[in-house]
Order: sequence, then structure tokens, then C-alpha cells
Amino acid sequence: MIKILFVCHGNICRSPMAEFVMKDMVKKAGLEDDFDIESAAVSVEELGNPVYPPARKLMERHGLSCAGKVARQMNKQDYDAFDLLIGMDASNLRGMRRICGEDVSEKIHLLLDYTDRPGNVADPWYTRDFEATWQDVQEGCAGLLKYLGQKA
Repeated sequence: MIKILFVCHGNICRSPMAEFVMKDMVKKAGLEDDFDIESAAVSVEELGNPVYPPARKLMERHGLSCAGKVARQMNKQDYDAFDLLIGMDASNLRGMRRICGEDVSEKIHLLLDYTDRPGNVADPWYTRDFEATWQDVQEGCAGLLKYLGQKA
């Protein structure tokens, strides 16, 4: 079982998108029993809040439901519980390291590191361009799934 935790600032836009996109990809690949996929925040600002409506609506347009998902903050125990902790941007990585401590097992990575264009996933909270974020997440999750398939 490969356990993945996607992480962004508030766990209401980018990391839930990645969580549900990746769940859909592994399901379509017939691998859903091989993965445990969740998402969390580095901040406490949105704890308990549902997925941000524009992000939820975008996922619904693509046939994905995030019903019941509420924001949670990652914790130090997540480092041991998950095989990969995937942040959306450099600021998330700093927060993840602050929470988890030193990344001795090299589990902390950026989502777009698994693509041909490493960098930050566009933050729709500021850009309001949820479609650009969707494209980044799709590309990152596809690259991550391909990478994991090559490692197996």
C-alpha cells in the first residue's frame, strides 16, 4: 500500500484537488486497493471547512465528488504514517518541514517535481484561475502515478 498525503496552505483548494484527482486516476488504473490518499494543510486557518466552492464546482464538472472532505492540519505523525508528503508550493514545503522536522527519509516533494516543468502549483486563492490549478494538478498527479509505476 502506497500512502500519499497532498498538502497545501489551507486544505480547501489545491491539496483536495490533488487528493481526488489522484484517487480517480488510481481507480481508473485499477489500483485503488494499492493506495491510501489523503490531503491536509500546513496552516490552521481553514480547519473543519469544506472544499472551497469554486474548487468543488470545478471537480464536480470533471465528475469528481469531494463530499464530506473538511480541512485538517497535517501533524508530525503524518511523516511516519505516509510514504510521500506532496506539497503544492515552496511555502508548503517549508511548513511541512516545520511540522515534521528534518526529512530524513526524503518523503517531502513538490507535486510538479513529477513533471517536465518542476515548480509551484498555481494557487487559485490568489490567481482566481482554478482552471490553471486544475491543469497543474492533473499533470502532477499523472506524473506521480507514472513515477510510482516505474518504481514498482
